[in-house]
Amino acid sequence: MTLDHLSAAAARPARPAAAELRFRVLGELLVATRGRSLPLGPVKQRLVLGALLCHPNAAVSVDLLTEAVWGDEPPRSARKNLQAYVSALRKLLGESADGERIVHHHAGYQLRVAPAELDVLRFEELARAGQSAIRLGATAHGAALLREALDLWSGPFLADLGHSELLRDRAERRELRRLAVLEDWAEAELDLGHAPAVAEALAETVAEHPMRERLCAAQMTALFRSGRQSAALAVYDDLRQHLARQLGLQVGPVLETLYRGMLDGRGPAGPAPRPSAVATGAAPHAPQTVLPADLPDFTGRREEVARLTALLAGEGRRVVVSGPVGVGKTALAVHVAHRLAGRFPDGCLTVRLRRADGTPRHPTSLLAELCRATGLVGAVPEDEEEAAALWRSWLAGRRLLLVLDDAPDEGGIRHLLPGSGPSAVLVTSRTRLAGLGPVQRLELEPFAAEEAVGLLDRIVGDGRIRADRQAAERIVDSVGRLPLAVRVCGTKLAVLHQLSAAEYAARLDRSPALLDELAAGDLAVRRQLAVWWAGLPAVVRAVLCAFGRLPRPLFTLAEAMAVLGCGEEVARRVLDSMIEVSVLHCRLGEVTAHAALYEIPLLAQLYARERADAERPAPEPYRPVAG
Repeated sequence: MTLDHLSAAAARPARPAAAELRFRVLGELLVATRGRSLPLGPVKQRLVLGALLCHPNAAVSVDLLTEAVWGDEPPRSARKNLQAYVSALRKLLGESADGERIVHHHAGYQLRVAPAELDVLRFEELARAGQSAIRLGATAHGAALLREALDLWSGPFLADLGHSELLRDRAERRELRRLAVLEDWAEAELDLGHAPAVAEALAETVAEHPMRERLCAAQMTALFRSGRQSAALAVYDDLRQHLARQLGLQVGPVLETLYRGMLDGRGPAGPAPRPSAVATGAAPHAPQTVLPADLPDFTGRREEVARLTALLAGEGRRVVVSGPVGVGKTALAVHVAHRLAGRFPDGCLTVRLRRADGTPRHPTSLLAELCRATGLVGAVPEDEEEAAALWRSWLAGRRLLLVLDDAPDEGGIRHLLPGSGPSAVLVTSRTRLAGLGPVQRLELEPFAAEEAVGLLDRIVGDGRIRADRQAAERIVDSVGRLPLAVRVCGTKLAVLHQLSAAEYAARLDRSPALLDELAAGDLAVRRQLAVWWAGLPAVVRAVLCAFGRLPRPLFTLAEAMAVLGCGEEVARRVLDSMIEVSVLHCRLGEVTAHAALYEIPLLAQLYARERADAERPAPEPYRPVAG
């Protein structure tokens, strides 16, 4: 080191020594020294630190850091901003025992941290040691180590940074690991005879994860051995209902046997039952049919059902069903899958590609779910490419129908698609997934009037719809004949027996806030539209807000040019991109561009108008980005 370096180091303010720092990610992000929390700066700087701590002692690429901070819409200054955040963190964190705390490599930035400094590394050390001790027969010591590991958690992984999709995916994986360790601890404590403590400790977690069979088995055993037989049976009943209602599945054989024994008053004998042992130690097996229940009142779509059936049972093998929100894509896919189940001897699997809030699930999570369904749990690699190769190798030569529901984009499903072989895949998506390659496509449109009235009649079911066909048509037309909205209307009429079809049609005609009328119990059109809206790119939302101010859903190319404030070529490109993501439909386009009529689905236009009103003043005229 030169004299200049020494002088500069002496001039810098004193920074905390490496051994004094403690990093917390098992809860809200925290860095402390000598019991004092350090100020971690603005939220984007905290996101950078959180992303680095997700990969301790490994290089994190600039692209991954950018995605963690800004998602899919980074600013042009993202790289420069990252450098500023890293520089500030270097000053704050000081040096590690090995030198600079944050090191820059050609592959990205690396945060150096010792196991004693980072709670998640300490958690893994204790968990591995506890599991090893239990395997060696030192159950009490192993249970104590597992409890010490679990006590490091003060909340969800990086709880305050969950608005970042990338960090939210990492949090989901960490939560699965925590649950597995908790199950290990519970089973060890049950073997030691500590049933009441286990029953109390698991109650809240079982309520949060009611479909995790291993967790439920431990809770049932703990309750039964504590003398609470009825509570133990209630845990089983909750699990059975959740599996049936949400996944169309039955309870596994291990848990079923446990339940039968409790009904007979015998209960579990010997060590606590471990449902996961079936999956982790067994050879891969063909899955059972895993499909949501078919709608008992499924109506119409005869041509679409016939076409999908022919494609999937024949040589089509890859089919994409696209269309706007609420048009019934999932209902159609599930209905066709049930019809075809007998033609796929290796099973039918359905995987939801979005979470309940509409955000996309990570491909690694999807691959893990598929591997669990096929008995590959114990062998699933952490690397995404390796997991995909394992899934495809299992799939090769098998005849399975895979339903991928609500795909956000092409990248999220490429690893899931079968390669060669007789398996088939049916994808539903709000976009046309143009980059997916050679696939068969079906664009789903709102119901024809006959279909919409037919569904309304089947749901209401007391003759009121058949008695006043004209009012029924007014009802379905007022909601754009979208199946979701028609179903809500039918449910509302079925509950409100005193309301005639004509009275309800008049109410919808007069309503200044139609979306508020379209709610029945927990079935609400506005909620679905809000999830859909949040998932749209910002530029699409801005254009929809502009079009939402138009007096009607139908408009011409000239009207679009006036709204966007741009020329014909740019307007056509914008409209084409809107069609691709199923927020716009083109009518008469085969004649000429100037004769074409563009249409926004009615409910989408109403919601866009609301958002436009809420976000006044009106946005600047559309300006295409150069290049």
